[in-house]
Amino acid sequence: SFLGEITSSVCEKIMELLGQNKIDHHQRQVAILSQDSFYKVLTPEQKAKAQKGQFNFDHPDAFDSELIMQTLRQILQGKAVQIPVYDFVTHSRKEEFVMVYPADVVLFEGILMFYSQEIRDLFQMKLFVDTDPDTRLSRRVLRDISERGRELEQVLTQYITFVKPAFEEFCLPTKKYADVIIPRGADNLVAINLIVQHIQDILNGGLNKRHNGCTNGHSTPRQRRTSESSSRPH
Repeated sequence: SFLGEITSSVCEKIMELLGQNKIDHHQRQVAILSQDSFYKVLTPEQKAKAQKGQFNFDHPDAFDSELIMQTLRQILQGKAVQIPVYDFVTHSRKEEFVMVYPADVVLFEGILMFYSQEIRDLFQMKLFVDTDPDTRLSRRVLRDISERGRELEQVLTQYITFVKPAFEEFCLPTKKYADVIIPRGADNLVAINLIVQHIQDILNGGLNKRHNGCTNGHSTPRQRRTSESSSRPH
């Protein structure tokens, strides 16, 4: 089962409540993927712009949609996949990969996961986390300064120039595709507990039983019982 466009903080809360964060990656029934892993490899000119804070990482074209589709199809076929690791300091893909193993449920978080219909149609449940704009900005400032070594002025300039306009043009309109809208993000424990219960139904085969033993269309194939690995925009 694919669940799409939830934020990283909501994903972490779901994994915590399911107890999946304490399980070895190879044994997890729930896996997490992040759209942030799929930024395109930049040309030298684009990288120079990025280092000055002048490249728009919040535009749909910044992501490798072809690689996302290829990865999702492989997961649906029950295959283990290699996920690229993106270095947000150097604006480049690292040489290493993260292995993600077959899982019963895959959470895919990212602000533009519903933008492409081809990708959107692969999700069995689509969740939109509706967070207050001031909260989004404060989280971004703290993250970019502490984790990515950026200056406050550059973060704010990038937010005004790229992030906010891209959110309004590309992300917000996709809200209409959501099956469930979660206000207040990870703080909304009532909504998150409902999602957790739905996932537990899938893991426990509860949905199958309610369909008179028929095969549940939400499940992904599994070669073996193994698995693994808002959105916070760049």
